[in-house]
Amino acid sequence: MFAAVIAAGGESRMIVCRSLFRINLLSRERANTCVNSKPLVYFQKCNFSSGLSCKSKMEAEKGRKINFDRNKRNNVTQTWRAVSTQPNIVECESSNREPVGPAIEVSTNDGKLVPPNNHSVAVEIGSSLVHFIKGKGRGAREEIERETGVKLIFPSSKQGDSIIIEGNSAESVTKASEKIQIVVDKAVNSRELDYSHFVSLPLAVHPGLLDKLVDFQNTILGITAVDKEKNPDSDSSGETSDKEVKDQQSEKADARNKINTTSDQNSEKAPLVAVELKAEDAGTSRKFYKTDIPLVRYSPKKSIATVSETISSKLKDLGIDKSIFIKPKTFHLTVLMLKLWNKDRVKTAAEVLQNVSPKVMDALENRPLSIRLKGLDRMRGSMAKASVIYAPVEEIGDEGRLLRACEVITDAFVEAGLVVEKDIGQKLKLHATLMNARHRKRKDRTRKFESFDARGIFDMYGSEDWGVYPIYEAHLSQRFVFDDNGYYHCCASIPFPKQHATAD
Repeated sequence: MFAAVIAAGGESRMIVCRSLFRINLLSRERANTCVNSKPLVYFQKCNFSSGLSCKSKMEAEKGRKINFDRNKRNNVTQTWRAVSTQPNIVECESSNREPVGPAIEVSTNDGKLVPPNNHSVAVEIGSSLVHFIKGKGRGAREEIERETGVKLIFPSSKQGDSIIIEGNSAESVTKASEKIQIVVDKAVNSRELDYSHFVSLPLAVHPGLLDKLVDFQNTILGITAVDKEKNPDSDSSGETSDKEVKDQQSEKADARNKINTTSDQNSEKAPLVAVELKAEDAGTSRKFYKTDIPLVRYSPKKSIATVSETISSKLKDLGIDKSIFIKPKTFHLTVLMLKLWNKDRVKTAAEVLQNVSPKVMDALENRPLSIRLKGLDRMRGSMAKASVIYAPVEEIGDEGRLLRACEVITDAFVEAGLVVEKDIGQKLKLHATLMNARHRKRKDRTRKFESFDARGIFDMYGSEDWGVYPIYEAHLSQRFVFDDNGYYHCCASIPFPKQHATAD
């Protein structure tokens, strides 16, 4: 709200003018005009419009003169406020009243003229892409602002997904938007933007499989029953009894020694010494002197803490730690990786999965499907320098129905434009990941992930039969976000055929 004094016909009149900026692009002209920009491929809710709504009210009475302090005439301020709108909506608002008196010039406290119009647009690109524009040391932001003469306003929170572009003309704002588009295109197709979602086939719904995965981790890490009591937050499903735990530890005791290949196998053991004194006659007594009793040196018994530290040290030498194991409650098969950087793309992906459900059922021939997990394999590198270890997948019946269903899902997402270019046409290899060096927690994020020595693990579990399990459904899962059951957050899901109950 601002006020200005106009001299007209010898009388002093006050005009109260309030400017309402209904969208983020305002025209310099007083006429009611609208400007539309060419739609952008990746931008959602990016709209241009112009318009100025000005309500004027003249407060003057006949024969009455209103005096103003001349010093207050220059103390006029104006606030520009950008208001975003819904997608693909252009709003223009103008007053139908005829202008009264000459044109109004608004001045600020410093005497400079304030432009009556401003151009701005809110561009929603997704929170995961904002930092590519903002960059370190201003980065792309500085270049865009310098070349186009606009000002970029970034969201105050990490969850914010819109950037506001403010400029003096529609042309400068449009040019800045196009430059942001180029940065987004480059980021999306690079490795710098990580995958945010994926289509998964959950396996963590099987308690028996979870128990095997927990035992797999505990055996390799050398976790004992005492350690479990100290760490109640174990990933176990909680259905394994103490007796079963002891039996499992007994079965894996010898195998665990194979992993610790760096152990001191040739270390000397301290001899055990026993002294037995016998009296010839129970009724007789015999004197002993200190010098008559031999001194015996016993090997100190290692504490549990010492043993744990030794195992931890050996595992560190092998490059093995808890962080590289897949959490049992997130165990799954991956069908397709996706980069969905804003809400609209997530919504579209959910709709694609729901709509393709009938075709998936046809590919599965409306019959239940089960898989077997058996043995171990690695993605790249040798066993001594492994990066990913997984359990191979075998379809029961070997009819190829599962692969056909996965191809139907993948084709639907490609057709919807939700798969990045470099992933289109890649051959699917279903696998259940058990260990991944990329998940390793490290202080220095810039360092390349380290491999690990998996030779002992393959000796133990190379021919392991993990069991046969049915596939119940497919999920659109969000990475790094988890539901109450511990599995990845489900954005959408479709069912697979289930076995019908038969009458006795």
